[in-house]
Amino acid sequence: MLNLRKPSPTEAPLPFAIDPTPLTETLTAFGGAPLVVQTFRSLGLPGSVQRDVHTKVRQRGYDEATFVESFVVLHAVGGECLDDFDRLREDPGLAELLGHPVPSPEAARKFLYAFHDERLIETAKAARGPDEIAYIPEESAPLRGLGRVNRALVQEVGRRCPDQRIATIDQDATLIESRNQAALRSYEGERGYQPMLAVWAEMDLVLADEFRDGNVPALWRPLTVAQAAFAALPPTVDTFYYRGDSACHEQGLLDWLRDEQRPGGPAGVIQFAISARMSPALREAVAQVPDTAWERYGTAHPNDLRECAELDFVPAEKVERRGTQPLRYVAIRIRRRQGELFDDGATVKHYAVVSNMWDVKAPRLIEWHREKAGTIEGVHDVLKNDLGAGVVPTKYFGADAAWLRLAVLTHNVLTALKRLALPAELLTARPKRLRFLILQTPGRVVQHARRTILRLAATATQIAEWLEALRLLPVPA
Repeated sequence: MLNLRKPSPTEAPLPFAIDPTPLTETLTAFGGAPLVVQTFRSLGLPGSVQRDVHTKVRQRGYDEATFVESFVVLHAVGGECLDDFDRLREDPGLAELLGHPVPSPEAARKFLYAFHDERLIETAKAARGPDEIAYIPEESAPLRGLGRVNRALVQEVGRRCPDQRIATIDQDATLIESRNQAALRSYEGERGYQPMLAVWAEMDLVLADEFRDGNVPALWRPLTVAQAAFAALPPTVDTFYYRGDSACHEQGLLDWLRDEQRPGGPAGVIQFAISARMSPALREAVAQVPDTAWERYGTAHPNDLRECAELDFVPAEKVERRGTQPLRYVAIRIRRRQGELFDDGATVKHYAVVSNMWDVKAPRLIEWHREKAGTIEGVHDVLKNDLGAGVVPTKYFGADAAWLRLAVLTHNVLTALKRLALPAELLTARPKRLRFLILQTPGRVVQHARRTILRLAATATQIAEWLEALRLLPVPA
């Protein structure tokens, strides 16, 4: 019997023709973007910007709050560069939904330039020691103001979530590659920048960020970021934790965390766990651990045997602190199950964690410390790959620092939207998921009875959820 194959519809030409005449109706491809703007305004951020960010010399043109809101919209809907403002300006309905036009790429570029102060760069260079190459310049006044705007956001979200009384701060640096000739080479050899961030793990909010050149060692001055992060926490938080990688194993930061009367931070105990740098003395102490002292930790790994052990190790400190509890060191040993070698030819890998948490068993301490990979490293990934922070837009350090901070602000606005107003199943949704489900919903903007009305290409259930979100995010008078 002849077997005739049914043709697939994918083999046929597209069943329509394109009318070359543009639509005269007011349409938008970003019908869900008003939810982001409502969140921005509900948190009181326009007022924060007007108080703290001053870049304009003349009163004409866009004000600072309009610029910042426009950058938040750009990052939220997927823009990666300043030229993408043109795409937003081409959307006929977006300006009507925002209540203001979107700035041009050139206007947005000049706004970013206002965050750069070359004098601060020269001052930082001049302050270097004779053997120092790297430096971290002081932030300009507008950039500091933008940091205060983000702090106000965190405080307001904390006020609306008063039951969240625990804060675990995870701190880490990340590398942003750039072909910009002004970018300096990192430890890996590529040109780029190496900003350091601190995240409130329980709330998925970025508390502090510090933009750095690529050649700045991650170990340099982590205390500044830690202090800014703890200072940003709302007063409702009363229990504090801290986690960091080996870049945070720095004496000044350790002393500050151990000091219950620490300057520039909350009084009382901060429990912490930090990846220890493997000094020769620490490496020797790990090597002396007997085989019987090692115990498994975590879930079984298909290729590696992962074990931990308590260490009898006391580091040499420059100043003995009377009354200070000694630090706890836990060693980690990783071996291949089949006796294979690692890529560098080693048969075993050794690491260590330093902590002041003595009432937690070693396996649980290691697992808790490693949980930061799902918080701070996840935020780095979102900022660089979902929110445009991975593309450095200018050759000016201060302008690029502002671009990163605006991406951080966008991340926090989206977190607030999810936590305060959207259905619970979207709490862990990344920005690209929110775009697919909400932000890039087509809509028609119509004028009726002297009112602007948005008609969305969405289901009745979706529209009801968005109306509820708008109700939960009232804009202050």
